[in-house]
Amino acid sequence: MLILKENHPIGIFDSGIGGLTVARALVDALPNESIIYFGDTAHLPYGDKSVQAIQGYAKKITDFLLTQEVKLILIACNSASAAAYEMLGDYIGSRALLVNVIDPVSKFLSENYAGQRVGLIGTKLTVESGVYNEKLSKFKSQIDLRALATPLLVHIIEEGYSEHKLIDVALTEYLSNSSIQDIEALVLGCTHYQVIKDKITDFYQNRVDVIDAAKIVASKVGAILMAEGILATAPSQRRFYVSDYTDNFAHMTKIFFGQEVEVQALDIF
Repeated sequence: MLILKENHPIGIFDSGIGGLTVARALVDALPNESIIYFGDTAHLPYGDKSVQAIQGYAKKITDFLLTQEVKLILIACNSASAAAYEMLGDYIGSRALLVNVIDPVSKFLSENYAGQRVGLIGTKLTVESGVYNEKLSKFKSQIDLRALATPLLVHIIEEGYSEHKLIDVALTEYLSNSSIQDIEALVLGCTHYQVIKDKITDFYQNRVDVIDAAKIVASKVGAILMAEGILATAPSQRRFYVSDYTDNFAHMTKIFFGQEVEVQALDIF
């Protein structure tokens, strides 16, 4: 039986800044919740790593978060969700709740886009794993999912060029690919891509629904905490850790949360 308390924090992790989009949505939806965020900047991007490597990183980060007495761990990364969710569920057991970013979005798609053509852009690992197709098939929603690996986007965003013409060139190249044409909606299958959601929306001139995965996941976390009776009621605290300090991570954290945020480098590997 889970022995979790409402004042315990939520642990969130990603390979870098992408998960900050989910953390921001979580803070907006659940302002009383305290969060502990870990960005594994020393090993980003996860999308071109092996499943075994990602599982190793995820386990180390989970060990750290568990020492902080988190009540829920949110894997704010599609690649890590695809590679490590099942393993972490077995590893964590009853020590904390566990949520990934793929299941809530798959359920949302099945409820809102049944029988339609849906595009998916993500890392090589996420796309090649076929995890979205696997999840959607369980809902029997008959969604025609068209997936495309777009690995350059993570590198450009992490290097701080999300407003540079480089991102415009890369997006035009990727989104013009024949494999994801004539779609009704597009899933941003990497939390990094939320950073450039407006650019993607502009590319489609509002003709394609760009799915806001961060809000969907934040809503799912809130529902789980409510069902467990452990929604926080006290004022929240936020702590940010990285495995390798970068100025861009600190800068992006400040932008997302609208204030100076202390980012601490932590060697847990």
